[in-house]
Amino acid sequence: MSLVTEDVKGRAEVYHGDELCQVKSKELLKEIALPNGLLPLKDMEECGYDRERGFVWLKQKKSYTHKFEKIGKLVSYAPEVTAHVEHGKISKLTGVKTKELLLWITLSDIYVDDPPTGKITFKTPAGLFRSFPVSAFEIEEDSKESRRVHDAAAPVQVKEV
Repeated sequence: MSLVTEDVKGRAEVYHGDELCQVKSKELLKEIALPNGLLPLKDMEECGYDRERGFVWLKQKKSYTHKFEKIGKLVSYAPEVTAHVEHGKISKLTGVKTKELLLWITLSDIYVDDPPTGKITFKTPAGLFRSFPVSAFEIEEDSKESRRVHDAAAPVQVKEV
């Protein structure tokens, strides 16, 4: 059963389409001071954010498993990922699991330390946790967009005829 009801959608900012949802999910992560590569979902169909309650959801066409190369960890994202967000923290997370040895472990919370220590911590519903460098979940901003903006703003030489 989905946690995203019509009532929730009625109070939220809702976006459709992969390209727009990719941009909005990265903006959200930046807004709450978490690394922009934390939610590398693919083929997103819908995303939404109820700012009043801090509730977020991301829907993709199918489950996706991503390997965070810098730490060598596999993370599985269900077709629907939901969470409550606040500055530096994601709580009540659903739809995200990580592989430890031979088991897939559900994650429930993700947070960065305050004051910043350069670490991000992942917690399970059982209270187990593991910390990693924040840099392992950061991705470089898409330079195509910044290049396009830069090219448009480049000075143009005008010759008199």
